[in-house]
Amino acid sequence: MINKVNFFKFLVCFFMFQIYAQRKPNVILIMADDVSWNCFGTYGAQDYNTPNIDALALKGIKFNHCYSTPICTPSRVKIMTGQYNFRNYTHFGYLNPKDKTFGNLMQEAGYKTAIAGKWQLNGLYHKAEGHLDKDRPQKAGFDQSCLWQVTTRKTGVNGGERFWSPPLLQNGKFLTIEDNKDKYGPDIMSDFVCDFIEKNKNEPFFVYYPTVLVHSPFVPTPDTIGNQPKDQAANKTPKDKILKKANYVAMVNYLDKLVGKIVKKVEAIGQLDNTIIMFTSDNGTASITSKWKGQNVSGAKGRTVDMGTHVPLVAYWKGHTPNGGVSDDLVDFTDFYTTIADAANIKPKANDPIDGRSFLAQLKGETSMPRDWVFWQYQPYWGKFKGTQFVRNQSYKLYEDGSLYDVPNDLHEKNNLILDTGNLVAQKAKKNLQKVLDKAPPAPIINGGRKIQDQDRVTYPDWTNIVNPDD
Repeated sequence: MINKVNFFKFLVCFFMFQIYAQRKPNVILIMADDVSWNCFGTYGAQDYNTPNIDALALKGIKFNHCYSTPICTPSRVKIMTGQYNFRNYTHFGYLNPKDKTFGNLMQEAGYKTAIAGKWQLNGLYHKAEGHLDKDRPQKAGFDQSCLWQVTTRKTGVNGGERFWSPPLLQNGKFLTIEDNKDKYGPDIMSDFVCDFIEKNKNEPFFVYYPTVLVHSPFVPTPDTIGNQPKDQAANKTPKDKILKKANYVAMVNYLDKLVGKIVKKVEAIGQLDNTIIMFTSDNGTASITSKWKGQNVSGAKGRTVDMGTHVPLVAYWKGHTPNGGVSDDLVDFTDFYTTIADAANIKPKANDPIDGRSFLAQLKGETSMPRDWVFWQYQPYWGKFKGTQFVRNQSYKLYEDGSLYDVPNDLHEKNNLILDTGNLVAQKAKKNLQKVLDKAPPAPIINGGRKIQDQDRVTYPDWTNIVNPDD
């Protein structure tokens, strides 16, 4: 016979089960900074130790064809707003505060939201209107924030680097170099994420964690710094190439450690089966050469080759993702907004983007209507990188000037197939990819440096949808 105490416990467990069964899934999106697919063990890396990210892929699903843009801000604007860069990207280091982000999306749907890591979106580099607004992350839909480079740059008043003794803005309060003396920025930020998860374990939450790792400067981590000083002077890349590479390897390894830390926190609160955890990167590796599947692959950040645009994507949702799943479907950075909305069962509104396509079904190991291509309008407005337009599928990449490459067999794009009319497979791919370019707005005609005049920063916000679900 069931006594009253046991019956009461049964009722509590039953109602808690009902609450969690009806609760929308939590979503955690971790985005590393400046690191390609070839730096992770699950993708064939040989120089790095990434057991936690590898475990996510082993327990969940690995996507072999996820693509960002070659540098950080276009990727960040793209992933946060779900729009192609031709619609809304105008300046490096700037997210137009009028654009709706996935933070706004999830906040409107009743989620508790947080962001930690690198911001660099206030428009500091061109002194945009409101660039000193410390509440910009909150206006982008995040209840809580712990960020580097919101209203201060790497140099100047209150400025400083992101790693040792970093200046940070936490929920509108500025933490100076002295406040964070001898502390490691990625530890502060990941602790903030874990605290947020703990405090909001009984409500649906969305975490966007654009890490500061593994961007330059390439410096020691807490696991490798030893007794060296931990002030801002520690934030300098060594001139010695061997030490530089050693620091980069240590940073990738520490990034992996922080991913594991967050996964363990989700497990500790009993929410692994109700939390979608995704890991990706904003663009390719910088000036580092890594051994991958027996060959040396050099980083190509800023360039449009595979090493600049091909990024990792692994996802884990306990009980939903297939164990050790692998997907060869294409994923574009515009797709994250749509996928997150799909996961939260949010129906699109008039002010939601139209460019992305959900990969939630693939994430769960189900069949769906995958993309046939991924498209770029690349006008960086930074450095000496040339603006261009291109489109690709899993094998072939076509540029707006007609250049065609078989990427898996030509990572450095040395063999232009434009005149290889005898290659029927390549020519068929070219014909299909050209149809996408024909639907796209005009390609950039001016090289994308910092000093381009405002009248030459052309956008096409109302351009027709070139991602038709029935194409």
